[in-house]
Amino acid sequence: MLHRELYEDVATRSRADSRAWRPIPEGSPESPYGVKASSDTLACFSVVELESQELAGEALLWNIDAHNRNAHLGISLRPSFRGRGLGRDVVQLLCHYGFVVRGLQRLQVETLADNTAMIAAATGAGFTVEGTLRSAAWVYGTFADEVVLGLLAREWRRDESSDSGRTLRRPGD
Repeated sequence: MLHRELYEDVATRSRADSRAWRPIPEGSPESPYGVKASSDTLACFSVVELESQELAGEALLWNIDAHNRNAHLGISLRPSFRGRGLGRDVVQLLCHYGFVVRGLQRLQVETLADNTAMIAAATGAGFTVEGTLRSAAWVYGTFADEVVLGLLAREWRRDESSDSGRTLRRPGD
């Protein structure tokens, strides 16, 4: 379902991933949504809406650097779950996982400057806009600016209300 709705939508996937889109068959081991072996540098989760038990999307910490104790954060929601306010909840849960479970000291988000939903989700969870990388991303035939946001463990404020009806699950759970 995620491969079909998130990966095969070339225009949307091109905005969400800095790597060039290429055709990958659904079910292929190369699919970004296949269950992967455990990794110290990547933590992938399925986003599930608890009330409906529906798969809403994916969330991940990637490029986890255990020495410097930092990681990058990303989320991707199925089209039918966008605009419902899940983004901020998912960002909060990833912060909890990164700071409390993994003991990281910094999380970072890079997103396209026009991705107002991700910028709002990140700033709502306490991230600070640290800068804009001008024309840093090649997106579906044009260059686009990227915004870099960061959050330190000491700045993070856990929002107890954010765990209202949604959860993260390891793929396969």
